[in-house]
Amino acid sequence: MSDQSPPPGWTPRDPDTPPDVPQPRTDPSAPRRARQARQEGPHQGRSGKKARRRRTGWRRFLPTWRMVLGGILLVALLIGGALVAGYLLVDIPPANAAATAQSNVYLYSDGSQIARDGEVNRVNVPLSQIPRSVQQAVLAAEDRDFYSERAVDPKAMIRAAWNTATGKGTQSGSTITQQYVKNYYLGQEQTIKRKAKEFFIAIKLGREKSKNYILEGYLNTSYFGRNAYGIQAAAQAYYGKDVNKLTTAEGAYLATLLNSPSAFDVVSHPQSRPRALARWNYVLDGMVKKQWLTPAERATTRFPEPGKVRAAAGLSGQRGYLVEAIKDYIVDNKILDDKTLAEGGYRITTTIDKRRQGALVDAVDSEMVSKLEPETRKADRLVRAGGVSIDPATGKVLAMYGGIDYTKQYVNNATRHDYQVASTFKPFVFAAAVENDSRTQDGRRITPNTIYNGDNKRPVVGGRIRFAPENEGQVSYGNITVNTATDLSVNAVYAQMAVDVGTGKVKKTAIDLGIPENTPNFVPGPAMALGTLQASVLDMTQAYATLADHGRRTPYTFVEKITKGGDTIGLPQRTPTQAIGREAADTTTSMLVSVVDNGTGTAALAAGHPAAGKTGTGELDRSAWFAAYTPDLVTVISMMGQDPDTGTLESLYGALGEARIGGGGYPARIWAAYTKTALEGTDPVDFDLELQPGAAPPPPPSQESEPPQETPGEPSPSNPERPTRPSPSASTGGRNQGGQNDGGQNQGGQNNGGQDNGGQDNGGQDNGGTTQGGDQGGTTQGTQGSAQGSTQGSAQGTDGGPAEGLRPPSAFLE
Repeated sequence: MSDQSPPPGWTPRDPDTPPDVPQPRTDPSAPRRARQARQEGPHQGRSGKKARRRRTGWRRFLPTWRMVLGGILLVALLIGGALVAGYLLVDIPPANAAATAQSNVYLYSDGSQIARDGEVNRVNVPLSQIPRSVQQAVLAAEDRDFYSERAVDPKAMIRAAWNTATGKGTQSGSTITQQYVKNYYLGQEQTIKRKAKEFFIAIKLGREKSKNYILEGYLNTSYFGRNAYGIQAAAQAYYGKDVNKLTTAEGAYLATLLNSPSAFDVVSHPQSRPRALARWNYVLDGMVKKQWLTPAERATTRFPEPGKVRAAAGLSGQRGYLVEAIKDYIVDNKILDDKTLAEGGYRITTTIDKRRQGALVDAVDSEMVSKLEPETRKADRLVRAGGVSIDPATGKVLAMYGGIDYTKQYVNNATRHDYQVASTFKPFVFAAAVENDSRTQDGRRITPNTIYNGDNKRPVVGGRIRFAPENEGQVSYGNITVNTATDLSVNAVYAQMAVDVGTGKVKKTAIDLGIPENTPNFVPGPAMALGTLQASVLDMTQAYATLADHGRRTPYTFVEKITKGGDTIGLPQRTPTQAIGREAADTTTSMLVSVVDNGTGTAALAAGHPAAGKTGTGELDRSAWFAAYTPDLVTVISMMGQDPDTGTLESLYGALGEARIGGGGYPARIWAAYTKTALEGTDPVDFDLELQPGAAPPPPPSQESEPPQETPGEPSPSNPERPTRPSPSASTGGRNQGGQNDGGQNQGGQNNGGQDNGGQDNGGQDNGGTTQGGDQGGTTQGTQGSAQGSTQGSAQGTDGGPAEGLRPPSAFLE
């Protein structure tokens, strides 16, 4: 009989074990669980619960949630520890050097001193002497929640950092407490170390001092421009009164200055008036929003015009103009902000050449200032002048004339933006034509030899805007070449050319050459060809320097080096760029050489060096320009009319004893005198030009040759000869009667001059006057044909030189 199978759960007895020793019971499911465990691998726990699976592939490199949480806690712990340590370790320091700020020293390129910008002007006053409305205006401008907020605003700091990083503008994100700490205890350096100190000192100061204490300190240490630190000094600098007498409107303007002290001074920088007014309105609107000012009071508040700048004696003559222009360059190019620069202690080596600076001043004095007689000629009181000279190869500003004296005429005539540039803009139109391979309305490529109709008040064809420009002297030239139209500065031709090229393309070319895009009145349209925009003398010199350097633009600079202590401040890169093609620039230069040799700029020949240039006269003769260059030197000179008492722009009629002031007169003579001295000791250098195809002068036409192609729809010229402008004349008959009115333009000149009656009947004896009108506008010139009679009788435009005889005022641009 076989043994029975053991019952379930019974474990066989080991035969070697005595019977009385207990045997372990075996779970019948154990083997199954063991096999399952071996199959599932080592990740199965003894409890039977499923364990985490091991990560494979790219997931192995991702942190677990435990690691992330641990990292966050660790960072928070470190930040908290750093804040505690910073608070304990950083003490409130004594007042910084800005409380007794140093002067900045400005040097010529040879290291000799131009000027020091003066000691700090500061007078501290208690908060009780500052009107509540002035305090509230400052809070509305800088920190409207000052009394309810903490000493620092981390959210605002993060927001400001983000806006700065994303290109939305540099913002401080600082509370008034932080700004006070920066002004009084630290400095204006934009460094992480300084910002960290500012953060901790502000927290301590906010815990230890009252809000009134901090606001008083802020108002007494803030920089307001005009070398004024503190609200009391600012009240005197801008309004000539103590702070306790300031009105709400005046306080709001001083609060406006805190945002940008130099830029928002509407006296020193009239071009910034719209921005300053917008900021002033923002301050007042903020006061209304906080209920510090009633809507009724706001509605009746008018902008309070600040007083004139009272310059320090050490900035007299040209020194003040130079210092202000250099400071503006440093701030505008973000080398230093104006508050940091105002701290002082900087040694600034400029690009200004001492010898050439003296030559420019001497040229203006000898050719213009010495001839002014303001006591006997009222118009002479209106005369201003500005000039800039640049090395086209390097972009260095070598000389600048800002006015007769910075302590007498504080607005820099070389950098202001409120006068039209007139016909000095015309070369940019032609350069755009060549650059864009432009064609006339009937498909002819625009070159110096292209024929255009130059009749007075000829309507522009092809544009969306109806425009029929007057020529200088209202002269009609008939069909003439672009080169001749440039020599004589014919408005009708260039207005049509601007439309042929495309006014948008003309604007782009001007910007590429160096005209700032935000220039006032820089509006695309046919009138832009006449120079209606208001660029500064400095801007125009930059643009002409690009033409002189064959279309290569090197941004201008006033600064060679800036140091403070043992540190050297970094300067912006000025990498030259090919703004327009060489053919476009050089072909334009070739025509401007003709202007000097044969056109309205012949006075520049006195420099004794080959030159290219263009004259211009602004609307109502408020300005007269001469922009010209040799291969090595670019200089722009402008004369301007301004009332010294009211500051309004005025016409220059009658100034210096002349009926009118033209670009080819005094400005061109100043240019020639300066250039002759500036280039003394150097040999004359001819221009090395690469011209566009078809730009070379055509051969003289033979009798069998066909007449030039006309502008479609225009009559043929009555005389194929090139019109010329007359030389200045002391007589009045040739211009007024024999020249412009009857002898030259109407009868003796263009209409009937050469053909029917111009010789004696109308141009000379009857209307022009036997002696004067006949010689100038009638008998002599009238019989030579329409073009000669017209131009000799009346086309002696403003650019041709000073009009010694009487001529009627012109309301249009040349």
